[in-house]
Parts: sequence; C-alpha cells; structure tokens
Amino acid sequence: MTPDTVTRVRPAQDATERDTLTGLLDYLRATVVLKVAGLTDEQAFAHPVPASALTPAGLVQHLTGVERFWFSIDFAGLDVPAPWTDDAPGAFEPAAQDTLAGLVEAYRAECARSSAVVAAADLDDRARADGCDFTLRYALAHMVEETARHCGHLDLLRESTDGTRGL
Repeated sequence: MTPDTVTRVRPAQDATERDTLTGLLDYLRATVVLKVAGLTDEQAFAHPVPASALTPAGLVQHLTGVERFWFSIDFAGLDVPAPWTDDAPGAFEPAAQDTLAGLVEAYRAECARSSAVVAAADLDDRARADGCDFTLRYALAHMVEETARHCGHLDLLRESTDGTRGL
C-alpha cells in the first residue's frame, strides 16, 4: 500500500445532511489509510513519541473497533464479536502476529460494513443495542470527531517516525 493507491475525495460543500456527514467520514477514513501508507511494520508498531504508548498500528486497530462498536454493535444491533474486552478497553495494542497491511485491510472492511449499516438507515433512526439511546445522526457526527482526532494523532506519529508531513 502506497500513498498513490489511496483514493481520498473531498466531500461536497453543498450536500444534504446525510451526504455531508458520510462524505466527511469517508474522507477521514481515507486519511487514516493515507497516513499509514508506506510505513513498514517496524515503523507502524514502534512508539515514536516517547511519552506516549500510541503507535500508528494501534490507532488503526482502535479505529476499526470504534467503527464496529458504534455502527454494527450499538446502532444496528448486529451479532458480531466485540473488538476488545473489558480487560483491554480501546484495543490500542495490536497482537504480536498482526501486520500493518492486515490491520488496514480489517479497517477498510469494517468501514465498508459501517457504510452499509448507514446506507440502510435514516438519520433519525435510534440505536438498537440495550442501553443505547442515540440516533444515526449522532453516531455519524461522533465518528467524524473520533476519526478526525485520531488523524491528528497519526499526523504527529507519522512526522515523528519518518518526517512525512501533510498527508
């Protein structure tokens, strides 16, 4: 995976509410993949900022999990495995056998599942999981914020790893 194999399209600035939210989220999802494109596994699993335990690979894994929780598990109520346990909340530490390519592939697949869930629902539809009382609109807005925040972390990690800026 290289930066030239990642397609990122800026969302329309005059779209409907749904298209604005999904367009922003799709743009940010592509940005996540772009930020880690070209890193080796060694770079992706390293801790380039000494005061932090964050790694590029760990952030991709975390974002895969939050996609699953917000859209598939909590919103749609699908019977899919939880991405992490109570003992390891947030799942920022990939397993030793993981690779960056595998983590990115899992992220892209989870984003595709999330997009299918979103396409099949209305913005005012409510979450189906027990104890959840949010709308699809809220989930989309939250995931735009969550993904954007972690893109900022990836900016810092990528620059600290190999000097690459502005992806």
